[in-house]
Amino acid sequence: MAEKLKILIIRFSSIGDIILTTPIIRCLKQQLNADIDFLTKKSFETLLVSNPYIKDIHTVSENNKELIEILQSKNYTCIVDLQNNIRSLKIRYALKIKAHVYFKNNFKRHLLINFGVDLLKNHVVDRYFDTIKNLNVFNDNKGIDYFINPSFNSKFNTNQDYIAWCIGGTHAHKKLSSAQISDVISNLNLPILLLGGPEDKKLSSEVLKITKSDIVYDFCGKTSFEESAQLIKESKLVLTNDTGMMHIASGFNAPIISFWGCTKPSLGFSPYMPNKASRKIITPISIRPCSKHGKYCRQNAKGCIKKISSELIYTNVIELLKKI
Repeated sequence: MAEKLKILIIRFSSIGDIILTTPIIRCLKQQLNADIDFLTKKSFETLLVSNPYIKDIHTVSENNKELIEILQSKNYTCIVDLQNNIRSLKIRYALKIKAHVYFKNNFKRHLLINFGVDLLKNHVVDRYFDTIKNLNVFNDNKGIDYFINPSFNSKFNTNQDYIAWCIGGTHAHKKLSSAQISDVISNLNLPILLLGGPEDKKLSSEVLKITKSDIVYDFCGKTSFEESAQLIKESKLVLTNDTGMMHIASGFNAPIISFWGCTKPSLGFSPYMPNKASRKIITPISIRPCSKHGKYCRQNAKGCIKKISSELIYTNVIELLKKI
């Protein structure tokens, strides 16, 4: 009998990138019946802890020698390196086993950002699958996985229609303004849940201050990944910037309206196989991405996402609510 495959997947960060590896995890497990371990940063471990396709999760630490010894003791068959940086290279070198390494297409991304020439033309999940094609693993087209602990209890009554609005983003240039958000929710009759991390508390407080509504609930900095995911899962509609929570939302059935400014769907990081009613609203003042991660904007000092009109957002919300 052939020895069971043992595969180590490496992806250190960030939230969205790790969530986008879940189709790879599932397909490796189901198609090869392999034991799948995952190496990531400690801060992102909770994203994967409930994933039934993963046997063990390892986290990077300052004691690299101890980590290497643990990984060497596992006797992996191969590595799937979806990070492909200096740190993952050192781990591959230390383990000295076959590695399938994600190709980042940096030159094509450079052409898209700086010259508007789009040679990427596919989603990063498809690029991840290209990484493991030599393992004869194919995309099952079942989309994103996000598993929630069944014992979880929500801090909000989810037995009602409501909208989850993920107001955060890695950089300020990727976020809608408090005025844009307030203009929309002041005209909506459904409860609105503002979701984000502690760093988004200032923005959510500004929204509450200027909003004419008593059914807006601020959960920024008050919920874990899993708690936010549960609130997203049970919502009627998700509104979101280009952020990690957007990718978690794509693993559920709620339609998504996503907002795009300095980053664009053409980079390959749009919601992957979300509800078919989902929509993307892209800033009208630029076609190509301004920067790789949305840190810089070439169009507007505050970010070209701020040029999306609140009227356009409101119209799309109302149209979608009538259809779902």
